[in-house]
Amino acid sequence: MHSGASDDAWESDMDGRGDTNAPKDVPAIETDDAVDQRLGETVRLLRQRAGLSIQDVANKTGLSTGMISQLERARAMPSIRTLRLLSIALEVPISYFFESSDPGDVQRYIVRKNNRRLLRLTASGVVKEALTPEGKGQLELYELTLNPGASSGTDFLQHTGEKAGYILSGSLRLWLDNQAHVLEAGDSFRFPSIVPHMFDNPTQQTARVIWVTTLRQTDSPAG
Repeated sequence: MHSGASDDAWESDMDGRGDTNAPKDVPAIETDDAVDQRLGETVRLLRQRAGLSIQDVANKTGLSTGMISQLERARAMPSIRTLRLLSIALEVPISYFFESSDPGDVQRYIVRKNNRRLLRLTASGVVKEALTPEGKGQLELYELTLNPGASSGTDFLQHTGEKAGYILSGSLRLWLDNQAHVLEAGDSFRFPSIVPHMFDNPTQQTARVIWVTTLRQTDSPAG
């Protein structure tokens, strides 16, 4: 069920629309189509900046050239696992794929609640909010919102460092080395990131999780 090296992305067939008549002092919510387009453009620009061809990125990630092309053209939506593979191949933190903060409210050490950077993976049902400021550091702190059925992907992930977290609400099923652990609100976890891992929300209730990961050096799918 969770093995193999299949390309880990889903076609995004959602057609939600933002409120184009939002007041000027309230930013309009980015539509699902706009999210897909922005992510695709970001991947393409980072690839070109690194001087890599689509084939080069495919060789580094294990994804097919067709899948990478679809991602860049907003024809497919990546999973968390896919973005991690891309971040390693392109040698950038995964935070490069997040929506930008308001440049007028960026602080060096502080992140205000209303100015968090977001990464919305519409097809996989996951929203990641960055709780750490922009810039290089030794750890990354996020608040994850998982809709019912949301998942990190269909393949396990391994990389250097550690992960830890705390369940704020709902349930999280955390797979560690082929063993599933169902965590409820108030539960917490920590594990070496080299352990093959993935997660999902198998319930009909939204889950919220504080997620911590240390700076990684290499990522690779479990084999």
